[in-house]
Amino acid sequence: MDLVSRSELLYGSSPALFSATGTLSFRNYASRARNTARKLLEKGLHPGSTVAVIAPNSPDIALLGIALFHAEMIFAPLNYRFPFQQMLSTLQMLQPDLVLTSLASIEPDDLAFRTESVDTVLNEKPGDVFPDRIATSGCMERTLTIIHTSASSGKPKAAAHSFGNHWYNALGALSNIPLGPGDCSLLSLPLFHVGGYAVLFRALASGSAIAVPEPDEPLERSLERFPVTHLSLVPTQLHRLLRNPAVLQQLRKLKAVLLGGSAAPLPLLEEGLRLGLPLYLTYGSTEMSSQTATADRPYCADRKTSVRPLPHRELSIADDGEILVKGPCLFQGYLIEGKPVLPVDAQGWFHTGDDGTIDRNGNLSVLGRKDNMFISGGENLHPEDIECALASIEGIEAAIVVPVADREFGWKPAAFIKTTLPEQPADSIITEAMLRTVGRLKTPVRYIRICQWVTLPGSQKIDRKWYIGQIGKECSC
Repeated sequence: MDLVSRSELLYGSSPALFSATGTLSFRNYASRARNTARKLLEKGLHPGSTVAVIAPNSPDIALLGIALFHAEMIFAPLNYRFPFQQMLSTLQMLQPDLVLTSLASIEPDDLAFRTESVDTVLNEKPGDVFPDRIATSGCMERTLTIIHTSASSGKPKAAAHSFGNHWYNALGALSNIPLGPGDCSLLSLPLFHVGGYAVLFRALASGSAIAVPEPDEPLERSLERFPVTHLSLVPTQLHRLLRNPAVLQQLRKLKAVLLGGSAAPLPLLEEGLRLGLPLYLTYGSTEMSSQTATADRPYCADRKTSVRPLPHRELSIADDGEILVKGPCLFQGYLIEGKPVLPVDAQGWFHTGDDGTIDRNGNLSVLGRKDNMFISGGENLHPEDIECALASIEGIEAAIVVPVADREFGWKPAAFIKTTLPEQPADSIITEAMLRTVGRLKTPVRYIRICQWVTLPGSQKIDRKWYIGQIGKECSC
């Protein structure tokens, strides 16, 4: 029995999907997934076919993701905000059997691949039922998704994940923050990111529901509209929510707010603590199928920002301080010439590109990206460390630190900062605070004030490389 049929059997009448148009039970959800899977087969596709999906989150796309899983086809969601040429090159690498899109701007002949509207597989006759004879293997090694990395450190890479990768990631996550019938997770992250797909998969495995907002619906509206109990956010999203007093009551009612994607500024965590929010810090990656390590309790008065490895994951620290991972959550590999190639060392460890430490109790502290680190006066500086110190200064909401050339030290830190009030706090006040807390070497030599962050396409992550390119230019509101 496959996972879709299992959820139907165990949770039949429980809500599976909330949307603006109504609620689907697990029974109805499974039935519609089977119907959609049948239509895909009728179009000449078969188990193992790759279907690229170019569309924003919607109830239809969530259903399509489950239908492709049920049909044993490969779900390859793409960032619909990619520039057109990047979209073409990504599809050339994927070589999908079918492209499905909900974007009116894409015509069938635009992409040089068989392209159809999402509606052609989702429109169904009332009462249409198809026997549950499509997917039965549930093979752990079967490729389930191809999801691209967020490109925070370069060009997006196509990462292939098996059923087993997603299954064991879900099991470990659910052992720390349980979900079940009656719980509801908001699909607040895009399905073309592994964190979004993980929300979908955990719900299917646990019998909990997902709430799927309309495309571009504000988070505030979704929290008012749906019975949300669990929420996954990146720090930028949480920061924006906390600026809206009307949504605080909904946030306080939640059982868990999972906070990851990038380092969370200490003032943001302190504000969440003061407001009584159940914030769980997490560290993960596309390559580990989402979460790798998570706090085992909400951020609290001890102010610890370390996390613990979840079950079904192995972590180690290399001699140079790099975080290494392996285990059943580790992806199948990056897609190269149509096949996944897994880049691991002789001992089977995947090198994450992140620096970190593990203490005697097994707690992981993430220091930052290795490729963000720069050397100043012979010392290794992690921008993330300096950014956290800056964000702890009253009046600074967030910061991005980049290296600027220096004749004596090689490189020195410079900082882009977003402040609550224009020109406050003054540069001299910031420098004085930084000298007192982190010392002269880590104190930025320049502060550039910005009004809005430049983020990666289709992401809430700040585009660090864009700011590195801007350091020699004037940057103003």
